[in-house]
Amino acid sequence: MDLAELPFSEACERNRGPILAILRTAFADRSRVLEIGSGTGQHAVYFAASMPWLQWQPSERRPLLKDLGARIALQGTPNLLPPLELDVADRAWTRPTDVPPPGWDAVFTANTLHIVSQSEVEQLFLGARRALGPRALLAAYGPFRYRGHYTSDSNARFDAMLRARDPDSGIRDAEWVDSVAGGQGFTLLADHAMPANNQLRLWRRGA
Repeated sequence: MDLAELPFSEACERNRGPILAILRTAFADRSRVLEIGSGTGQHAVYFAASMPWLQWQPSERRPLLKDLGARIALQGTPNLLPPLELDVADRAWTRPTDVPPPGWDAVFTANTLHIVSQSEVEQLFLGARRALGPRALLAAYGPFRYRGHYTSDSNARFDAMLRARDPDSGIRDAEWVDSVAGGQGFTLLADHAMPANNQLRLWRRGA
């Protein structure tokens, strides 16, 4: 399999630079990052190459693992690990004996919170609490609402499309996500406005 045969996201190519500009500082003192929902693997390849001091662990649900693994095999750097099968809806993610090996000091996830259900958002933070140590960081990129209001008309249209396709999905209220995070011991550190009406939000465990 060559690169031309693999799934490709134009959005990943556009947003990777602005995301890196923030992660390079936020993860400057990190060493092992678990990425949840690596998708096409474009972010994993780019961020691992751009932050060589990190060991970057991509992950995905089983149906997407083959293509993700192929991209990493073709483009990955030595600090980019083979992909891990991970589904936040699976009880294995929230059982402390079954989470990825200890030692992750950060989690990164992009464009996932509005795709998965609300219960899966809750599971994501629950599993992250059990997989991460004290003072670990969790970074989430994507669109959010604030006090029930969209940040743009395009996000409102996008949300309507998501909910029509899957009623359990949709752009989340930032305040609700913060309450979920807080229930698992994560405190919001920063909320960065990003291009294309997205945000990059950072929480710290136990801050």
